[in-house]
Amino acid sequence: MIICHGGLAQSVVDLSFEAESPLAPPAELLERLPSYDWLFQRGGQQIMFPPLEAPGRPLEQRCWSSFLEHSRVPLVTEEVAREALLSFVSSKCCYGSTAAGDLIIQELKQQTLCRYRLETFSESRISEWTFQPFTNQSVDGPQRGTSPRLWDIKVQVPPMFQEDTRKFQVPHSSLVKECHKCHGRGRYKCSGCHGAGMVRCPSCSGAKRKAKQSRRCQMCSGSGRRRCSTCSGRGSKTCATCKGEKRLLHFIQLVIMWKNSLFEFVSEHRLNCPRELLAKAKGESLFKDENTAVYPIVDFPLREISLASQRGIAEHSAALSPRARVLQQGPAILEGCRVTAQQRGQRMGHFRTALLGERQTIELIPVTEVHYWYRGQTYVYYIYGTDHRVHVVDYPDRYCFGCTII
Repeated sequence: MIICHGGLAQSVVDLSFEAESPLAPPAELLERLPSYDWLFQRGGQQIMFPPLEAPGRPLEQRCWSSFLEHSRVPLVTEEVAREALLSFVSSKCCYGSTAAGDLIIQELKQQTLCRYRLETFSESRISEWTFQPFTNQSVDGPQRGTSPRLWDIKVQVPPMFQEDTRKFQVPHSSLVKECHKCHGRGRYKCSGCHGAGMVRCPSCSGAKRKAKQSRRCQMCSGSGRRRCSTCSGRGSKTCATCKGEKRLLHFIQLVIMWKNSLFEFVSEHRLNCPRELLAKAKGESLFKDENTAVYPIVDFPLREISLASQRGIAEHSAALSPRARVLQQGPAILEGCRVTAQQRGQRMGHFRTALLGERQTIELIPVTEVHYWYRGQTYVYYIYGTDHRVHVVDYPDRYCFGCTII
């Protein structure tokens, strides 16, 4: 069938509809590359693992009392407490400073909490077939050599504990094939007009005249048909897959994802200060280390910190070992922890992939509960972190009741 528009003839009989074509090329269309037959076993995508590497040794035991003795947070005085509240109030548009200036501090309840933080920086490598329009660019195919194994491809690692995703073309993996979408024609039939270029007039529904009117339809000039707006009357559309180039360059794409997994725990307390604020508070570093492997803390004075360390490491190990290798993990391993041979064996069992580094930290978070009197009533606010952030429970000098207190 030949469709003519303005003296131009276009053959569209051999074009297939876009909806009837696959989004991805069938596996049998692509040649099997040496060392990459696994790509055809699981839907064209595979996660690769590096060889297993032995974790580092636990460091020598260290006495925790020496850490605690040299890491004492300064106490908050009444003057500091008042200045912290005044600074907080001045940052709020609807808070008056009168109460902050005239209040009478009755009691300061000070407590130092411990925050344990474990960060695991991992790298995942996924390979998959992908394609792009072939524009006669240079083809790096199997004839130029054997494609390297995915973990042999050297890339620049981003700064530790900063997430990133990068994509690379695997060397010597390129193939040129005709477009599977349009079967190498560069165009496909328009689904709006089925290749005719014309569609029934929406105004008169093809009757050439509107109902109960004797004059011909003005929208289609009495023809009953109009030019298809989907393809502008051409009857076909440029293939969106190959952009009209008719051929595609297929290649194996390496996707590398660097992820920073975070585990946090704040020791128990009886203060009415939200835990999410304490998790983000600035603290004084009690312990920080980075090593090849992180072992659970077993002898910290606060048992809940030791348990949190064990739980965090177990959770990260279980989540990451099936799919990634660990580049570095934090908080750093405690130099003073004692690790038995059985624990080391269990730890190695959790990680089936290579461990290249870990980090864990313990910080001291000071929290002060301030009780004060103002105009016959008692109120409370909290000062937390070494930078003296403030959390107000019920401030008496407010002008707007629609604001959120933080």
